Amino acid sequence: GIDIHPGAQIASPFFIDHGTGIVIGETARIGSEVRIYQGVTLGALTVERSMANTKRHPTIEDHVVIYAGSTILGGDTVIGHHTVVGGNTWITESILPHSVVYRNHRVVVKDRKDFKPPNDFEI
Repeated sequence: GIDIHPGAQIASPFFIDHGTGIVIGETARIGSEVRIYQGVTLGALTVERSMANTKRHPTIEDHVVIYAGSTILGGDTVIGHHTVVGGNTWITESILPHSVVYRNHRVVVKDRKDFKPPNDFEI
């Protein structure tokens, strides 16, 4: 499902594609022409009671795309306009406008010669 706190400020138009697992916190601010995909969280860095009356959730400026599985946390975090946030990205600090943010997955490839076929294993 989609969990959008009624206190979140969302401009129009706003587009959610494949809405499963979306969380938008109470003090989040979302600009116009923003697209969000499944599994995105716009959340707080902490849930301390003393912070109840402060901005705890991020600001997403206009014309931003946030791809699946991304988590953006913190009341001081601002995603600048015309930014693309790649999938499975974890953000806790502001991003400048016109940025592309992505997680650099390190892929380790091993030579198949290092592996013995199953019938060659010793027991």
